[in-house]
Amino acid sequence: MKSSIHPTYYQDAVVVCGCGNTFTTGSTKKALKVELCSKCHPFFTGEQRIVDTEGRVERMRRRFNLQ
Repeated sequence: MKSSIHPTYYQDAVVVCGCGNTFTTGSTKKALKVELCSKCHPFFTGEQRIVDTEGRVERMRRRFNLQ
């Protein structure tokens, strides 16, 4: 493999979540900023959160008579 074409790999890259959680991982960037992590993601927390975009949730509920 050519040694000059590969990016630098950082073993201690810091990841900062929007909820304030921080952890380290390996990455080609020194610092990463993410919106969701395993501490605040609805799949891992068990919290049901519906993100409504342009009224799609209400339109689906009306269509299938859900409430």
